[in-house]
Amino acid sequence: IQEVRSGRPLHLCQRPHAHGCSSVYTLVAQQTHKAAAMAQVMVQSSAALAPTRVSLQKPASRTVAVAPRVCNGKAARQMMVWSPVGNKFFETFSYLPPLSDNEISKQVDYIVGSGWVPTLEFQEKDQAYAGTEFSRLSQPGHYSNRYWTMWKLPMFGCSDPSQVLNEITQCTKAFPNAYIRLVAFDNVRQVQCAGFLVHRPAGVKDFLPTDKRSV
Repeated sequence: IQEVRSGRPLHLCQRPHAHGCSSVYTLVAQQTHKAAAMAQVMVQSSAALAPTRVSLQKPASRTVAVAPRVCNGKAARQMMVWSPVGNKFFETFSYLPPLSDNEISKQVDYIVGSGWVPTLEFQEKDQAYAGTEFSRLSQPGHYSNRYWTMWKLPMFGCSDPSQVLNEITQCTKAFPNAYIRLVAFDNVRQVQCAGFLVHRPAGVKDFLPTDKRSV
């Protein structure tokens, strides 16, 4: 093979026709040319797979945005804090005086007009709001005794506000010493959309005048 690559003649036999040496010579020559071609392909493939030199240049500098400084020092002077002493609140409208019948009627109109489901709930005054007793706090439920007793059933499909007002009147007559609240649910989004008191027990003093509720 070395002689074929170098171009020198290959002498396999002194009598080429005596034992069929010519065919052997031809076979060796073919295999030699194939090996040479394969070697050339391998050299080219190695050159193609050789790793290229990567330029390790310093990346361009980027401008980092700095968040603006937030300060509410001046605004804090205008804030007020809800007083928790003798000033219980029950969900929406707790910052307002007790709603009048006319104001409750307007809220009912809005609830029914929005397609929400009105529901009445009530609870005696000694259980309507969680105290500091361990037995009360250790029981499951909301910190403000959120789960009150439901009056009848939710008024699904109610389109007449007077029906809701009539149920408020009946619940008040049946439980005059209980807190009564009206809650409204959106049965499509599955959320509570409103909740406020419509009746407080007579003589309760658990809320302060509006000008003293915050300090």
